[in-house]
Parts: sequence; C-alpha cells; structure tokens
Amino acid sequence: MTIFEMLEQSWQLTLLGMGIVFGFLIIMVIAITVAGKIIRAAGLDKDVQPAVSTAVKQTGDPGVTAAISAAVNEYRKNN
Repeated sequence: MTIFEMLEQSWQLTLLGMGIVFGFLIIMVIAITVAGKIIRAAGLDKDVQPAVSTAVKQTGDPGVTAAISAAVNEYRKNN
C-alpha cells in the first residue's frame, strides 16, 4: 500500500467519522427541539413560586416582609 492510498483511505475514514458525528448532532438538535415544544404545549415550563414570595405577595405588609426575610437569612446562615 502506497502513501497515497493510505492518505486516501484516511481521508475517507475522516469524512465518514465526521459525517456520523454531524448526523448524530442533527438528530440531537431535532430531539431537543421536539421535547421543548412538547414541554411548552403541556405547560410544564412554568416556574413554581416559592412559599416565601407567595406569603409576601398576599400580605403586602412591610413588617411581615422584613420578618420573613430575616427568618430566611437566619436559616441560610445556620444551614
């Protein structure tokens, strides 16, 4: 086998490998896009509001907001 035959074979293998990887990436992009559309259609992309912000929104009292914030900060310091 001459050097030119080996180079030709190496280029063929390189192109085949790159083609397989490119094809796999295209399939992944399509799968992620479809999954995103399904999740959006099902309404599963909504963020869940934490309990603290819900309590603050319901009361609207600055004293309650300060008390909740102080409790959360104390909890974060201790844990």
